[in-house]
Amino acid sequence: MQRIKKGDTVQVIAGKNKGARGEVLRVLPKEERVVVERVNIARKHQRPVQAGRGQIQPGIIEFEAPIHLSNVMIVCPECDAPTRVGYRVNEDGVKVRVCRKCNRDLD
Repeated sequence: MQRIKKGDTVQVIAGKNKGARGEVLRVLPKEERVVVERVNIARKHQRPVQAGRGQIQPGIIEFEAPIHLSNVMIVCPECDAPTRVGYRVNEDGVKVRVCRKCNRDLD
């Protein structure tokens, strides 16, 4: 089970965007990275390219670059604080993520 999933709210705890919060747009498990909304903005100078169906617009494109999993912490919706993730098995036998501070379910 992953400790951070798509749609979670996370806070950056290290790097140039320290303290920023955002929603997880994508998780890249093989690279151990996540893409967070409006965090770690990178710029790319794009040339005009003649693609198969149309044309890609030239110019400077801004996009969210991936950030390492160790640099983000999940934010608990109940206590509104960045927290570590614990795990618990419900009565149904389903494994759920748990906030380590307030002991509430994150799923």
